[in-house]
Amino acid sequence: MNAHQIKLLSVVLIVLGAALVIWGFQLSGGAANEVTRALTGSSTDAVIYRYISGAVSLAAGFFLFLKKK
Repeated sequence: MNAHQIKLLSVVLIVLGAALVIWGFQLSGGAANEVTRALTGSSTDAVIYRYISGAVSLAAGFFLFLKKK
């Protein structure tokens, strides 16, 4: 991959990561998550998975974007 393709991939990962974090945030306010949080004290797995995958995608995107080559 050349430098242009890596920068493009990094931007895609950053956008995808941000979208997943926002999606997880929106799910955290949903009725199903509120019931689960009231009964168990923690969020649903779907919310946690989106937060984690969003954070990993953001980190990988920023790493690739800032990598010198």
